[in-house]
Amino acid sequence: MTIKLGTNPIAWSNDDMREIGGDIPLARCLAEAREAGFRGIELGHKLPRQAPVLRAVLAANGLELVSGWSSMALLERDAQAEFAAMAPHRALLRALGCRVVIVAETSNAVHGDRTVALSRRQTLSEAQWPLFCARLSRLSGLLAGEGLTLAYHHHMGTCIQTEAEIDRLMAGSEGAGLLLDTGHASFAGADPVALARRHRARIVHVHCKDVRADVAGRALADDISFLDAVLAGAFTVPGDGSVDFAAVLGELRGYAGWLVVEAEQDPARAEPLAYARLGFDHLTRFARAAGMRLEDGQ
Repeated sequence: MTIKLGTNPIAWSNDDMREIGGDIPLARCLAEAREAGFRGIELGHKLPRQAPVLRAVLAANGLELVSGWSSMALLERDAQAEFAAMAPHRALLRALGCRVVIVAETSNAVHGDRTVALSRRQTLSEAQWPLFCARLSRLSGLLAGEGLTLAYHHHMGTCIQTEAEIDRLMAGSEGAGLLLDTGHASFAGADPVALARRHRARIVHVHCKDVRADVAGRALADDISFLDAVLAGAFTVPGDGSVDFAAVLGELRGYAGWLVVEAEQDPARAEPLAYARLGFDHLTRFARAAGMRLEDGQ
């Protein structure tokens, strides 16, 4: 039951605002991720999507592919159609030996639109909840048939953001795993420690993101967009904000898989390698303090 530490390219090059870090080459991102100590990295928009090419690029930097995000539209199409739309993504993840597929409903999301305030996100109606959960359950089963586990990513600016929404999604769906994102949970006013405790059996992937509570609080008070909150510095790496990682990881005893530092910041303000090292060092310390067994060499 070992743990591996991974990261995400979003600290070097933002996926939702590609001009942020757009000048940073992929080669630098991968080399610095490994230099900081990470064993793996998630997909980002600069990584190739051809399995042989991606495998070679990662191997040259001593990295594994952790997983990758898939934007869903289950409010607009059924599970079979969603599964079909994910075919290239599924094939890539399987070819690279990944075990989880990160998904989030984005058909009604505002997190990628800098002109839309977080308060204007759309939520699920009472009529939509059972249909959405049923489709998610069905999609989870289809993915399981290919040896993949669905990891639902609750996210600011999407229809699954709050603690109550996360709880309802878990209660209403079968087979769907949860991606616990400490930063998005905290930003949304949820308690990541309580979420870890309550949904331990469903947590299949963990994004370790810290929050600068004062910045996040101002972002909500000023009712700005998610992207403007990111640029203002709402997120940071573990140990540099207000999240109690020792307590969160303490609730995840028995968890086996990846702990991923995924803390989007403006690389012009937060030097990626320096923060990658900081996040890796802090997360290593928190994981060991929680009694987690890190893979040899980490």
